[in-house]
Amino acid sequence: MSASGHIRRFATALAVAIISSGFSAWAVSAIDEDRVLTADGPYVFYNQDGSVRVLSVTREGSVSDTTYIDGLPEGFSVHVEDQSGKYVFDVPLAEKDRPEWDHRKARKTFILSDPHGRMDLMVELLKSHKVIDSDLEWSFGRNHLVVLGDVFDRGEDVTQILWLLYKLESEAESAGGRLSFMLGNHETMVLAGDLRYVEDKYVAIADSVDVTIPHLYGSDTELGRWLSTRNTIERIGDLLLVHAGLGPRMLELAMTAPQVNDAMSAGLFQDKASRKADPLGRILFSNPGPVWYRGLVLDKEKYDPISEEHLEEILDLYDADRIIVGHTIMDDITVLHGGRVIAVNVNNHENFVNDLGRAVLVRGRRIYVVGNDTLKDRLKLN
Repeated sequence: MSASGHIRRFATALAVAIISSGFSAWAVSAIDEDRVLTADGPYVFYNQDGSVRVLSVTREGSVSDTTYIDGLPEGFSVHVEDQSGKYVFDVPLAEKDRPEWDHRKARKTFILSDPHGRMDLMVELLKSHKVIDSDLEWSFGRNHLVVLGDVFDRGEDVTQILWLLYKLESEAESAGGRLSFMLGNHETMVLAGDLRYVEDKYVAIADSVDVTIPHLYGSDTELGRWLSTRNTIERIGDLLLVHAGLGPRMLELAMTAPQVNDAMSAGLFQDKASRKADPLGRILFSNPGPVWYRGLVLDKEKYDPISEEHLEEILDLYDADRIIVGHTIMDDITVLHGGRVIAVNVNNHENFVNDLGRAVLVRGRRIYVVGNDTLKDRLKLN
């Protein structure tokens, strides 16, 4: 449905503006027979004049639009609520820098991929394995949580998951632990304006406040600034991590991980045409690139499947023994290429219902399949 179609589907009633103490607040009540608008945000926009605009939507569909004329007060937090009202938390804003790409192995490393806006499935999995507690706070101590991208699209709690990971990253650091949220292809799609898999609610939200969907997460927003610091490649001990995979074209480029990470961030907010116009962007943001390449896990010719020789060269290039990927949906956690590739993306809802693999847990050189609330098999690695 077109954006204009969504505008026709709901009416808005604008309350009186309240201006005091350096900010203006507008409450917009949405009347929508189809309940397109549901809880979302907040979205924090940094304006060129130094003011800051904060947008959010309640579960009832009311839009709060507040501008802090003199900037945000010290110690400012955003209030986050998922669409069901089950998960509610506050997030203090913090300075966010690019994380290191290379890490020593923690005692435990929990790795999942592609939550796609399903906060319920991700949160309950993390709670069951004591990565977070019942208050959605970090409880994984000095250990490491990795999310291999693709929070965006297909679900209705995208923004809430981003804020949760933003918060947990700070809490993990305070506890001596680590959270790595890495870029996936759906992050790069939405930020470039490719909205094929965006849920209707995001079109309605953007229409209601007269911005584009990419602008909700743009480079002038708090979440956009954070997303611009996310890595595409990381290494934990002998494990290389990337959303989709690394194939022959990436091997030809022979870029270091920091070079890849910087180049992906440089093109993150570009549209598709701008990426294609750049010789490097044309590779990084398309099928041969690290957030799209499927040839590590699929062997059809159209995916340019990796040869064993090229796989060995990639592992040598990044000084790793194995590579862990998401992106391509597998029936269960899958070991390929004699244990040198581990695919961890599954259909999270189906595997929740059937109590199949949902993630992996790394302990030393042992890697276990993670079920809903138990560890399942230890993976057989050669």
